Amino acid sequence: MKTAIITSETSLNHDTGSGHPESIFRVTSIIEKLKRNKKLIWKNPTNYNKEIIKNTHSDAYVDDIENSFPLEGLKFLDGDTVISPGSKNATFDAVGSIISAIDGVENKEFSAAHCVTRPPGHHAEKDKAMGFCVINNISVAANYLVSKYNYKKVAVLDWDCHFGNGSYDILKSNKNIFFSSLHQYPYYPGGGTEDQKGDYNNVLNVPLPAGTNSREYFDAYEHVLKRLKEFKPEFILMSAGFDAHKLDPLCQLNLESRDYYEITRRALETTKDFCNGKVVSILEGGYDLNALAESANEHVNALLEFN
Repeated sequence: MKTAIITSETSLNHDTGSGHPESIFRVTSIIEKLKRNKKLIWKNPTNYNKEIIKNTHSDAYVDDIENSFPLEGLKFLDGDTVISPGSKNATFDAVGSIISAIDGVENKEFSAAHCVTRPPGHHAEKDKAMGFCVINNISVAANYLVSKYNYKKVAVLDWDCHFGNGSYDILKSNKNIFFSSLHQYPYYPGGGTEDQKGDYNNVLNVPLPAGTNSREYFDAYEHVLKRLKEFKPEFILMSAGFDAHKLDPLCQLNLESRDYYEITRRALETTKDFCNGKVVSILEGGYDLNALAESANEHVNALLEFN
């Protein structure tokens, strides 16, 4: 079985304006790096019923967002979440990418997939766009696994440098889903403290101080791996943010590119008896282009080697 990369050219049409850190070049830098690997399967997202999104976001929010994209120029959904005419297809194709990835795994086309898409999603709450995010792609995917494929135990691992507040907001009340976030704290967007455990003790937040190095990070990561082993997930979803890298301009954690190989490998190794490598990840943050491309490549290498 192989590993797939799911992406769409519509990501390149999501214009956030000059100087915005969540730029087109994030996707192009990753794709340029991954294209050198001849072992990967490349796929575009397939069509899907947008009603799927309403299992995660409210009907009113989805309808409002669909009508919010401007016909010209840029529009701010909040202080830093920018959309443009090309953002509509990019936003819905990001969802389509992770749905296609799950379907591909379930249909045994491949055993793992990484979605190289934008805009990211983990800050988007049930009824609110924020933090560069419009639709919470990873939460849509988790709910899709539960509703479409009847999974009882889905793990969502978020290692973006920023707390996945939107994913927490949406997933904390779903007993079939375990959500974990390792993130810099205190930092944007706030929250992500250890006492936020979810309605079913199904959330593990691991707040990390600025300056955390690789050794300290992996010491903390052991808590996540322990909970994963206890939860016994049947499928793993990864919010793959790469902004905890030491070169990233928006965070102050100090990971190396190679660490993302280890983050991925250790999660897969810990859960191999339960989900047999069934994993789908999607791009979240990461804003130093070279570090982003190298880190994403390390993540994908771990997916390839395990599968």
